[in-house]
Amino acid sequence: MPAPTEVSREGSLGAPTRHPLDWQNPEFFNKQSLNQELERVFDICHGCRRCVNLCNAFPTLFDFVDESSTMEVDGVSKEDYVKVVDQCFLCDLCFMTKCPYVPPHEWNVDFPHLMLRAKAVKFKEGKTSLRDRLLTSTDQVGKLASIPVVVNVVNASNKARLTRGILDKTLGVHPDAILPEYHSDTMRKRLKRHKGATSVTQPTAGTRGKVVLFTTCYGNYNEPQLGEDLVKVFELNGIEVTLAELEQCCGMPKLEVGDLDAVAKAKEVNIPVLDKLATQGWDIVAPVPSCVLMFKQELPMMFPDDPQVARVCNSIFDPFEYLMLRHKEGKLNTDFKRPLGKIAYHAPCHLRVQNIGMKTRDMLELVPDTQVELIERCSGHDGTYAVKREFHEASMKICRPVVNRVEKAAAEYFSSDCPMAGHQIENGLNRARQPVHPLTLLRMAYGL
Repeated sequence: MPAPTEVSREGSLGAPTRHPLDWQNPEFFNKQSLNQELERVFDICHGCRRCVNLCNAFPTLFDFVDESSTMEVDGVSKEDYVKVVDQCFLCDLCFMTKCPYVPPHEWNVDFPHLMLRAKAVKFKEGKTSLRDRLLTSTDQVGKLASIPVVVNVVNASNKARLTRGILDKTLGVHPDAILPEYHSDTMRKRLKRHKGATSVTQPTAGTRGKVVLFTTCYGNYNEPQLGEDLVKVFELNGIEVTLAELEQCCGMPKLEVGDLDAVAKAKEVNIPVLDKLATQGWDIVAPVPSCVLMFKQELPMMFPDDPQVARVCNSIFDPFEYLMLRHKEGKLNTDFKRPLGKIAYHAPCHLRVQNIGMKTRDMLELVPDTQVELIERCSGHDGTYAVKREFHEASMKICRPVVNRVEKAAAEYFSSDCPMAGHQIENGLNRARQPVHPLTLLRMAYGL
């Protein structure tokens, strides 16, 4: 039998190859060529359908095809393409785990980056809603909502049925979606008051033993205790922690609505500051996986020739990735003071696609008398997708298998590295229980 040809071969045993995002080429925003590429890729997806269980983008596409006059992609109106695009929240799991036609395959399918291109064209055409622009302006909203006195009004309003009804009617924010609390005593304020523990820096082959904490807009304004937990754990392990002198949102929220110019502006603030620290011998960590992914993957894809972006990319770590790298060389404190029992642990999409393995699970399993049940399913949150009126029910449907696993586990704790995913699961549990972040669990295990 002759060897299979490239044309007949499905998929590859090799690792996927990601091409840079050609967003500074005017052709990137050409609506006609975009629609041609959408039709080409949609036709490949229609013939495969392996991704049908990942998110709502694929069922939406396949329903359009199956209900069309031709039952093929050519029977789907180009006007309906955007309805598929709006359902994609750029988790990257289709590219990383399912699609057999990603490059180096000749069909060159990169569904998430094609959806990003379509979102960018929509934004450029001025068709992105005021709500979506507002929800993704995390720095501006955080600064306003965290003002003393204002913060109490915002938090109370986010829980009151009357004001949630008004938000639903005016902005399209679903009344049943959990909205994050805001804090006037932000993470950056708390950590600037913190007197760091003095220790001799102990580098390893993969770490330099001292880190810059990129607090993230969500960590800074919404869950500042995560920074305190991280600092306590890292300092116990002899790792010095500092803050960058200046920080903006990483740009992921703006990326998800296609506002690439805003992403570039955020990059111009963050990258020089972080690169300077990286050059001075600091590693970088962030408590939210999406923010780490932004510096590890998305900015290098947007700015492939920028040496500062490349240095920051090579210097940033997930916190548990960092701790486990040090454990590999005997630099981790394993003197745990209390067991954690059973933990239902959700691995978020933006952590899974970093291809670092299940470091959070591995770390928690070092704690004696601790059992971790791993859940590798999407929570359906995606930062803003789950709070939008038109997508909330779909997001909860996506989250249902995760909630079922948490309920079945009957664990002492349920947890996710992504705080927003944790609250999405909480919502699926009818708010009967609250998530406990892995950093908080680790601090508890150390007795700190």
